[in-house]
Amino acid sequence: MTSQRPKKILIVEDEREIAQLIKLYLEKEGYHPCIADTGHEAQKLAASERPDLVVLDLMLPQMDGLEVCKTLRRKPETALLPIIMLTAKNDESDTVVGLELGADDYMTKPFSPKTLVARIKALLRRVDRVADHQPTSLAYGPLQMDLTRHEVTAKGQEVPLTAKEFGLLKHLLRHPGRVLTREVLLNEVWGYDYYGTTRTVDVHVRRLKVKIPFLNETITSIKSLGYKLLDQPQTH
Repeated sequence: MTSQRPKKILIVEDEREIAQLIKLYLEKEGYHPCIADTGHEAQKLAASERPDLVVLDLMLPQMDGLEVCKTLRRKPETALLPIIMLTAKNDESDTVVGLELGADDYMTKPFSPKTLVARIKALLRRVDRVADHQPTSLAYGPLQMDLTRHEVTAKGQEVPLTAKEFGLLKHLLRHPGRVLTREVLLNEVWGYDYYGTTRTVDVHVRRLKVKIPFLNETITSIKSLGYKLLDQPQTH
């Protein structure tokens, strides 16, 4: 018998029948689901219950799912929380925006509860593998980062970085494809006791791009939020 606690899943869905159906299937698989039917309630439960994953409907009263996703990504304690979006819209634009804001996966309604559970399992396994695997080096295109020696090379040439530049680049390399807000980067790299402005992040990103021009094409600015490193470096 394993001592590992059951994973908590937050279901954010205002259609009661759908929410209860998802809850039933999750409980059958040994998960501990909880339900929020508004965006505001979702934020409160995310803070109090500390779920392992969120199933987030986009069409919610008062505050829509995109706004909920944006808010969760802004807060350091939920910035990396896995999110699967549910959408009934035929228009793909909201889905694209949701993925840009940091959602990890999406499903369109109507959907199979079994398929949703399978997606949840796969995403949680991926998150667990990342958490369990602590590499001593990171690689991204022509970049090589040695975490034990605190060295970075680009195309075989060593790039001198300050401690904060190194920490910022490390956090970006560890989360490719994820929008990282300036607040999250400040807390992760500079620490919770840092009282500077978010412009500090912008300055350090610019310095990284000057020292490593390759990053000009791979670190993108997400308006009013922060930065994202492309999933895969562009090749020429």
